[in-house]
Amino acid sequence: MRLADPWSTTDLTDAAVVRAASVSRVFRTPAGDVHAVTDVSLEVAAGELLVVRGRSGSGKTTLLNILGGLDRPDGGQVWLGDTELTAMDEHALVEVRRKRLGYVFQTFGLIPVLSAAENVEVPLRIQGTDAAERDARVSAMLELVGLGEHGAQRPYELSGGQQQRVGLARALVARPRILLADEPTGQLDSATAGAVMDLIGDLVRSEGVAAIVATHDPLLMRRADRVLELHDGRLLPA
Repeated sequence: MRLADPWSTTDLTDAAVVRAASVSRVFRTPAGDVHAVTDVSLEVAAGELLVVRGRSGSGKTTLLNILGGLDRPDGGQVWLGDTELTAMDEHALVEVRRKRLGYVFQTFGLIPVLSAAENVEVPLRIQGTDAAERDARVSAMLELVGLGEHGAQRPYELSGGQQQRVGLARALVARPRILLADEPTGQLDSATAGAVMDLIGDLVRSEGVAAIVATHDPLLMRRADRVLELHDGRLLPA
């Protein structure tokens, strides 16, 4: 099942949906400067699953935040297709995050008082999607991640793997072209983690999404199309 794309892709190219050029980020602290990301360049194509590996503190989260417009680099540029993300003001960045980007977090990030279906529905409510379309898209996404019978359950009634599947459905329900996942399997056992990564890979390829997954788990590397290693904020030579 492939979901229709609701927004024009004239400013995106199959060659590079996401592109970063010489991106750097320095945090100033009382103990001195922390070079979280240094001169990082990369690109990701539609339908590609890129894994960025590295130990805790290597700069993976900072890099994802920059690529997703949640943080601004001190140097370098980020493009979504031919549109420069790093040149946008905050209002434009908010619109990009709503319409083009999906996020999956290690801590699931579900709203505990909402059902699985209501959690998935949140991005569509923010976008102002009408009720009938919201219902149809939420139902389709829950089926796609294997939770069609669990829409009425609250997060505490679901297993860790099921909660992460809800998070994945929420990230993809607005039909983004780019998926960013920060340690999405960090709280899962190895079997469940592998199943979630397989699901991400399947959805990336079936939906033509460009996905960047940050992890330090070597068992997840084989699910990727490419693996880049980040060490002390720098990409190691391939």
